[in-house]
Amino acid sequence: MPNYFDADHRQQIETLRQRFTARTEWPTWLLLIGVYGGWFSIIINSQWLGRGLSTLLLIPLLVLWLSVQHELLHGHPTRSVLFNKILGYAPFAVWYPYTLYRDSHLLHHRDEHLTVPGIDPESRYLTASRWQGSSLFERSLHWLNKTVLGRFALGAPLALLALAAEELQRLKKRERQAWLMWLTHGAFSVLMLWFIARFSVLPVWHYLLLISVPALSIAMIRSYYEHRPHVQPEQRTVLNEAGWPWRWLFLNLNFHLVHHDLPGLAWYDLPAAYRMRREQWVARSGGFLVQGYGQLWRQHGFRPIDSPEHPYH
Repeated sequence: MPNYFDADHRQQIETLRQRFTARTEWPTWLLLIGVYGGWFSIIINSQWLGRGLSTLLLIPLLVLWLSVQHELLHGHPTRSVLFNKILGYAPFAVWYPYTLYRDSHLLHHRDEHLTVPGIDPESRYLTASRWQGSSLFERSLHWLNKTVLGRFALGAPLALLALAAEELQRLKKRERQAWLMWLTHGAFSVLMLWFIARFSVLPVWHYLLLISVPALSIAMIRSYYEHRPHVQPEQRTVLNEAGWPWRWLFLNLNFHLVHHDLPGLAWYDLPAAYRMRREQWVARSGGFLVQGYGQLWRQHGFRPIDSPEHPYH
């Protein structure tokens, strides 16, 4: 636990961890059962549900699955890296292999490098040299991606293009781990898509383009303004007091500073940890507080929230 927590705060967090819920992890187990059961149920019953309703049910389910995978890589519901990998390997969301997401995201948790382009793998900022070398078209895309509407419309395609470019370079260099990862992920993805084609009314192209991409686009809203550049690392991470539908889809990751300070704390304990010391968390964040995703939409639906160029790296 971070050394800036006082003794009372440490005891409060430890009390959360010692509860029956945290010791058994039953909420996360229920989520896993619910997502797996829900996905197979919707696919198998899609002829009865219809293509439209099946699509509307699968999109939020895939957003939730991305959030569940995040819990798995942080050690929930078990402490076994291998077993959690098995639990989270299903390619429901298609594009990101679980191990790639896991390894990249854990690098992102080096708070001293948050937002730094080229070091933080989840940074949405560019170095001064790259920004100055960008074309007008590229700059326009980056500015649009700094609006909520732009992030929703362009965030997923831009992220997938960047992923493809980076991973193709690794494959060209014949990196053994990259080849094994993509061959394994590809095999499971083909098997999943065969299952969809065989047992549902959803065409494969429909699942790829009209379900998995929109799900990724919604997930991009969570990361839209999770971090900002700041000299103090603890003031780079947001506290977003979002409403319950978003908290549920994102498994309380809107309390993002709490998660970064306590990455081992499960999703169901983040709200309680935040509420018991709200003023201290807000002070620690340097006032980096957002009153829900609606505030971001009202203020930055069409207006960039900050510059794509990192201010000091």
